[in-house]
Amino acid sequence: VLGAHAPFFMHNLNFNLPVGKKLFFASDFHLGAPNEAESKKREKKIIHWLKSIAHESKAIFLVGDVFDFWFEYKHVVPKGQIRLLAQLAEMVENGIEIHLFHGNHDMWMKDYLINEIGVRIHSENIVLESGEIRILIGHGDGLGPGDSTFKFLKRIFRNRMSNFAFKWLHPDIGVSLARKWSNHSRASSVLKDESFQDKEEHLFQYCLEKEAIKHHDYYVFGHRHLALDMAINDKSRYINLGEWINNTPFAEFDGKSLTLKKFEG
Repeated sequence: VLGAHAPFFMHNLNFNLPVGKKLFFASDFHLGAPNEAESKKREKKIIHWLKSIAHESKAIFLVGDVFDFWFEYKHVVPKGQIRLLAQLAEMVENGIEIHLFHGNHDMWMKDYLINEIGVRIHSENIVLESGEIRILIGHGDGLGPGDSTFKFLKRIFRNRMSNFAFKWLHPDIGVSLARKWSNHSRASSVLKDESFQDKEEHLFQYCLEKEAIKHHDYYVFGHRHLALDMAINDKSRYINLGEWINNTPFAEFDGKSLTLKKFEG
């Protein structure tokens, strides 16, 4: 079992699920957007969902863009979302593993949440194995063919020198600028989601490429803001976890199959 000071990412995880326990997946909460009032409503709904699954959870995977913006200065983190963090801390204390993935909006999570509440953070795709089932998990940004502009910007945003320069901005200035960019980025994503092209989609093409190299039973991503369950072939499926701004999708793995569902609470 990994401790609170676990590394930022791991390439493989192995779960032997006890009887009655499951793994859960959700993505793209975008907490903080579009304003404080709407974000708090969404945060309460997410906490309600987390409480409803706590009794049967072995681990919960939050697959990127949990926060609409997150940047850790040496002594400062963005304010807000304290109710969610308290809920996650309680679940960790009760033995539930919480895995957070870097998204394109919160790729600057470092060790604050690891040290403070004991979550595990992943900056790259991981492969989860449970029995004979293999699941590839990642946020999904910058994967597959095309979207060269975003891939270029992602390299800049993850660059150490860019991070170092941003730290020298006063948090009131830096966070304000970043949130304006996040709003612009999210609006652009909505336009892309509306132009979904089925099997020509970047992430579906990425799944095809990976499947040709090595078989995975499921490919689980977020980022696209569309809840999807698509067959890659007769033995493999692509699951997209959608978003919680307008909907409440999540996925559930019971040790045998992974199912896309909707929280009705």
